[in-house]
Amino acid sequence: MQSVALTPEFRARPVSRAARMAQLVPTLVLLPTLVTTGIYIFVFVCWNIYLSLSSSTLLPVYDFAGFDAYTRLWRNPRWTTGVQNLAVFGTLYILFSVLVGVTLAILMDQRVKGENFLRSIFLYPIAISFVVTGTTWQWILNPSTGLEKFFHDLGWTGFEFSLITNRETALYAVVLAAVWHASGFVMVMVLAALRGVDQDVVKAGRIDGASMTKIYRRIILPSIWPVMISVLIILLQFAIKTFDLVLALTHGGPGISTTFPAIFVYDRLFAAGELAQGAAAAVWLLIGLIVVLLPVITLGWVYRKQKAGGGHG
Repeated sequence: MQSVALTPEFRARPVSRAARMAQLVPTLVLLPTLVTTGIYIFVFVCWNIYLSLSSSTLLPVYDFAGFDAYTRLWRNPRWTTGVQNLAVFGTLYILFSVLVGVTLAILMDQRVKGENFLRSIFLYPIAISFVVTGTTWQWILNPSTGLEKFFHDLGWTGFEFSLITNRETALYAVVLAAVWHASGFVMVMVLAALRGVDQDVVKAGRIDGASMTKIYRRIILPSIWPVMISVLIILLQFAIKTFDLVLALTHGGPGISTTFPAIFVYDRLFAAGELAQGAAAAVWLLIGLIVVLLPVITLGWVYRKQKAGGGHG
């Protein structure tokens, strides 16, 4: 008769009260922050949406006026100018920040002498606030204090540099200051990603006779795509909420040539006494942020999904 081996039964050890409390401590510590953040974000967003549908002016009025504030908003030339400025600024700001940042990162990746010093210099702008950046560039670009005055003092009295005072070019002064501020950040992010690229793959490309340009284009840059998506998301949200840089640099002028949606919201809510219209503008900003960020986030998710699928295959 064949004997059957009996498998010993193991009972789960009861978790002590002290261990359960230890597991709950992180949740209890985080709970006030999570509740406060939830109230700060979701409750105030809902309140803002409600205000945008009311007839509120200087003080909140809890009635229902339909989409009147939204209709008046899109008839306001200052708002439409701000939206156009944001589209131009956002495109140029992200394009040139990425272009300059990636170029600097590739140059730094060549193990140049004094890399640490240069990296600190290029990273310095991100360490200072947008207000300081805007004020500094305002001094540099202002004809009475900056470059124009410097060249006039040197005797070149015919020199003119009206980038910040010309309605047609003032927006590009904001782009210039913003790109200067963000390029170092892009450089550091991309440089860290470049240093993480598998060097065996790069060596294999060199052995196959590929040029460095081709290696960067076909091997290195595609492999750091997740980092580029993160950079794009951060730059996009910087662009959409641009406020203090413009306020310090141009105050939205000359005229309304450099006004932005965030400045319009501040003006409607706190200066013009148009709470409903300011709330409607803030809702449009939120919608714009979601519309712009959602495809980028989806792209990153699809990339990670494909990479995970390829890894298993």
